[in-house]
Parts: sequence; C-alpha cells; structure tokens
Amino acid sequence: MAEFDTDNIHVAPNRYYDRHFERDAVKILPGEYFATTSDTLIVTVLGSCVSACIRDRVSGIAGMNHFLLPNDGSGQDNLLSESARYGAYAMEILINHLIKLGARRDRLEAKVFGGGNVLKGFTAINVGERNAEFVLDYLKLEHIPVVGHDLLDIYPRKVYFFPDTGQVLVRKIKSLHNSTIMDRESAYRMQLKRKPSHNVDQDVELFDD
Repeated sequence: MAEFDTDNIHVAPNRYYDRHFERDAVKILPGEYFATTSDTLIVTVLGSCVSACIRDRVSGIAGMNHFLLPNDGSGQDNLLSESARYGAYAMEILINHLIKLGARRDRLEAKVFGGGNVLKGFTAINVGERNAEFVLDYLKLEHIPVVGHDLLDIYPRKVYFFPDTGQVLVRKIKSLHNSTIMDRESAYRMQLKRKPSHNVDQDVELFDD
C-alpha cells in the first residue's frame, strides 16, 4: 500500500482488538486514512479536523480519513486554494484506494464528522468551520451523496465506523481529562506548516458521555 503514502497522508497502522464491540479495529490519527473490504471497525477522535466515512453502498467496501486544511496564507476558502488542494488530495487518496479494492465511484456515499471549534487561539478564523465547509463542498462537487453528518459545535468527537453495515456511532467528548486531542491536532497543524503538500494537481447515532 506504499503507493498511497505521501509526506502528510498515511495508511493507518494502528490496529487493535476492540473488546467492547468484539471485533478487530484500527485507529486513525490526523493525517491518516484506512480502507477495507472487511468488517474492521474504524475509530478516530476529532477536534477541528474532519473525517469522511465513505462506503460503496452495494459491496460494503469502505474507509475513513482524518485531515484538516493547512492554512496557506492565501485568504482563500475555495477549492482553488493551496489549502483546499491538500484537502482534495486527502479525499481523493481514500476514494482511489476504495476503487482499487473494488468499489464503484457511482455507488459511493459519505458520512462526515468533526469541524468542532475546539482549538484555543483560532477563534478569529474558525478552523473547524473551514474544514466542515470544505468536505461538504468537495463531496457535492464529486457527486457523492452525504447520507449522514455531525459537524461543528464546540466538542471533540469519538467516531466509530462499521464498514460492513455503514453504521456510525459518535460520542461527544464534553469532559476532557487531558490535552491529548488538542496537542495531537496542534502538532499535526505545525507539521503541515513545515511541509506543505504540493502533490495535488444513513443515520448517525449520537451518544454523550
């Protein structure tokens, strides 16, 4: 799967067995994605980042990404900006992998999550809102229907995606016991600033803590 890797987008390597749901699982971090033909549970935690859960509604081939738009300093929030080209690449790398596994583009549907206003110091420019707007605009442009979403708000989210059924469970994290989520996204943002990418030419069930 190395052909899908770039400096800032990677196939998620973090596999484990989820005892609660009693199935194999993979956890994706900022800048990662995962695609599968199996029933492997895909899990991520989102702050201002966004994730798209994309699935072939017939074959069940599915995957999830986790990304945010780097700030390219252009002042543009459209699909022509350098920042948006990175976001488009994060989406396209997942879609291309799904197609390689046997999915058909005309049967893809999406559920999208994240974009919370959770990063301190970014209140003037709502990073989460930019990410949420981008992912919806991108999917509309690509004619991939959005069949479920949970975007914006002020809370981080833990997202559980079940590829075999398309079900997504979302838990709002209203009480943070440490700064891991914010630290991870801040580190990811700094990584993108240091190495910008130039490689780019159903129902949702919510449950609270």
